[in-house]
Amino acid sequence: MSEEQNTALISRREGAVLVLSNNNPAARNALSPAFYRALTQALQDAKNDASVGAIVLTGEGGHFCAGGDLRQLVKRRELSLPERREKLEGLHDLIRAVRDCPKPVIAAVEGAAAGAGLSLALACDMLVAARNAAFSVAYVKIGLTPDGGATAFLAEFVSRQVLTELCLTGERISGERMHALGPVNRLAEPGQALAQALALATQLAAGPDEAMAHIKQLCRDAYGNTLEQQLEQEARFMVHAQASEESREGMAAFLEKRPADFTQLRQPRT
Repeated sequence: MSEEQNTALISRREGAVLVLSNNNPAARNALSPAFYRALTQALQDAKNDASVGAIVLTGEGGHFCAGGDLRQLVKRRELSLPERREKLEGLHDLIRAVRDCPKPVIAAVEGAAAGAGLSLALACDMLVAARNAAFSVAYVKIGLTPDGGATAFLAEFVSRQVLTELCLTGERISGERMHALGPVNRLAEPGQALAQALALATQLAAGPDEAMAHIKQLCRDAYGNTLEQQLEQEARFMVHAQASEESREGMAAFLEKRPADFTQLRQPRT
């Protein structure tokens, strides 16, 4: 990574868990091209690192991410339509990278998760949020429309009416309400979201790497597939898994009444 990318994203290890932290606290962790590049590269590196079992995405300074940098967005008015589209695809490529990462990615949200920050949190496989976290679709407040997959992710768990309300009002909703709506897996006391996310990630990091990647894909595709399509995909993954070393270890451990050790089977991805 370049020095700029190293500054934009702080990376550290907690055993088999990789913690990636948005590092722009002066702007409540507003997004930047350097952050897009740094996080995309970190996810690619994690994919190829057999020692990484799960990833936690969080933010420095008490906020997850306040969305796009308004100062940069103002400058985009001067660009042509294709140039603005190219800039936007930096965000969308990042959302795709989070969604497509084969390792479990857990968001740990304290403070603001607004605009594209909300999209980034919802792109993760699981979400741990402080009770007083503030989620907002936000765009309408400054005359913009949602991006980063916000409407797609929200539509997975709320009605059209609630989706429309959230997008047209841009109102802030708490971690508690987001938990009630569905996307928050664990609700934490203020200041404890990262600790809870690490505990969940540590549990997942001990699981079977290949099987979990296929499970992630099944869960992601279930919302768009017909029953027949989903049955076909489940069948393909199951017959493959039945002959894998992971299932050999898992079933042997069950029959021998011992904990399975899947970490010994992990190999770098190509």
